[in-house]
Amino acid sequence: MTGRLAAVNLGGVTEAEWAGDPSGRSGIDKRPVAGPVQIRFDGVAGDFIGERAVHGGPDQAVYAYAEEDAAWWATELGRTIGPGAFGENLTTYAVDVTGAVIGERWTVGSALLEVTKPRIPCTTFAGFWGVPDLIKRFTVRAAPGAYLRVLREGEVSAGDPVEVVARPAHGVTVGEMFRATTLEPELLPRLLDVPELPEQIQKKIRRRLGAARP
Repeated sequence: MTGRLAAVNLGGVTEAEWAGDPSGRSGIDKRPVAGPVQIRFDGVAGDFIGERAVHGGPDQAVYAYAEEDAAWWATELGRTIGPGAFGENLTTYAVDVTGAVIGERWTVGSALLEVTKPRIPCTTFAGFWGVPDLIKRFTVRAAPGAYLRVLREGEVSAGDPVEVVARPAHGVTVGEMFRATTLEPELLPRLLDVPELPEQIQKKIRRRLGAARP
């Protein structure tokens, strides 16, 4: 299956009271850029990350959100929502991000990316949008976008194809994992069958389930 990149977005430094970082700085305000951007193992070149305790790192090197899901929010809130408004690096078109399987691999430009987990909304996100109940609404909507790790560094540009080149057989999707870890804990046992999950998440799930490490 092939979609495309609608935009590549980079964040500068934003100083605000709602920023989650102790320094009061955030990189959530991302804007589209022209031309190729380097995707590295540790993140996107030129993209500022404020609260590194919970953002960035190899398992969250890149964040993707679907243009179609952004359009739903624009209608829901009655406001214009442009690329990067969710803090995403990659705005996709015709890519089923919520339905992407954990461990699914995408070629984007010359980079190879692997879906790792959904994004969990935070107070910084709600403060940036100025919508106090956004976390609750975002959780109920359950279209969280996907974090990706970088398996092969490369360059990406708006308009590049996004091609799904591999998909694990376990079938656990970004949307299912999000629901399992938020409003539907009865789905948590399904996540034990996902070897591609980051190790710290696997440990957390086992603790929640009281399961012994295999």
